[in-house]
Amino acid sequence: MDFDIRPAQAEEMGQLGLMASYSYGGAFGDGEDNIAAAGTKPEWTLCAFDRSAQDENGHPLMATSYAAFPFTIRANGRAMAMAGISVVGTRPEYRRLGLLRQIMTRAFAQQRERGQSVAGLWASQAAIYQRYGFAPSGMNRQYAIDTADIALMGEPPAKTYTVSRHRPAAVLDAIREVYKTFIAKRTGYLHRGKSLWLNSVLAEEGSSAADGPVYVAMVGPTEAPRGYAVYTLRAGQVQHASRPQEIKIRDFAWLDMDACKSLWQFFAKHDLVGRVSWANAPLDDPAPSLMAEPRMLHTKDTEATWWRIVDAAAALAQRGYGHQERLVLGIAGDDLAPWNNGTWCLETTSGLANDAQVNAVSDAPDVELSVRALAGLYSGMYSARTLANWGQLSGSEQGIAIADRLFSTTFAPHCADHY
Repeated sequence: MDFDIRPAQAEEMGQLGLMASYSYGGAFGDGEDNIAAAGTKPEWTLCAFDRSAQDENGHPLMATSYAAFPFTIRANGRAMAMAGISVVGTRPEYRRLGLLRQIMTRAFAQQRERGQSVAGLWASQAAIYQRYGFAPSGMNRQYAIDTADIALMGEPPAKTYTVSRHRPAAVLDAIREVYKTFIAKRTGYLHRGKSLWLNSVLAEEGSSAADGPVYVAMVGPTEAPRGYAVYTLRAGQVQHASRPQEIKIRDFAWLDMDACKSLWQFFAKHDLVGRVSWANAPLDDPAPSLMAEPRMLHTKDTEATWWRIVDAAAALAQRGYGHQERLVLGIAGDDLAPWNNGTWCLETTSGLANDAQVNAVSDAPDVELSVRALAGLYSGMYSARTLANWGQLSGSEQGIAIADRLFSTTFAPHCADHY
């Protein structure tokens, strides 16, 4: 078989939609015009086409689909470009032919040229992506609590905030500003353009329509809010005689702890709600420490985003660091992005906003690791000591201690948006 690896043309995007529909069992919707096709530009794709076969419309047959969204993310307080990989799929008759490996290899080179030094994705299956150098780089914490069980510990909030309910269009600009401040020093959060807000966070169509209309609970005055929660509310979702309604939290941001407490107190006032669920809270969310009985949150942690270091030298220089240190890292075994292999000297100054310097050196490494282990370390998902304990990083005790200080993050890595 002869394959052509290239971006899809506009008239071929229907095949990408159908590929996503089949590969993900309808999660992106069915039909050629589903969200996978409608939300992806042809120039973001890199697909394999069988030159000897055609689809029903006479176009070359798409054997493997792939897309990478041009995102900007936070990296411990700094902004950096990331390739957000999605819509990956292969027709069953073309699987086990190495097509995705060819696409990944070419895509990493292109992403490096575009300055996207990190790639991220939500792994449909871990085994697929670990072989390409991806590692877990964020977790989701899930809650499900009855409003009757929402009782906060400690003293009443020092600041008394009013929480008001709004329709999204009326307060979109205000909550966008809160979100920008909330994510400023965090890791993994996306810079959200208006389209991401409207088509994802606040969307009422598609698979989320059954959850009910979207509302915004805003803390404080609309001209200077201190927090917000985006949520839906729908009856008939809970098997409870007097509280059959469910609130589903989609997005939750706060600028001080009193604002965070105020939002939970707002939800507690919904007497007909038997379940408040939140599927994508960050791992360091404070709710368990606020509740008088945290077990009633029914907390469950699941893996979320996975990262891959595309350009190690550039990525190390772009991240935020809170300490002044010098660390020499040895990276080996990256056959998909061989420019990452080598010995790199990372020199940082204290302060998240300050630039780091990275240079290739011939010094003996303080720590040695694979590019996959580097992704977990870089994101703050795993400490150097943890990776060393697992046999995925080696080095001197001093080198491991320096790496622990350098790659610690102010907040747990997290991405609130599925892509």
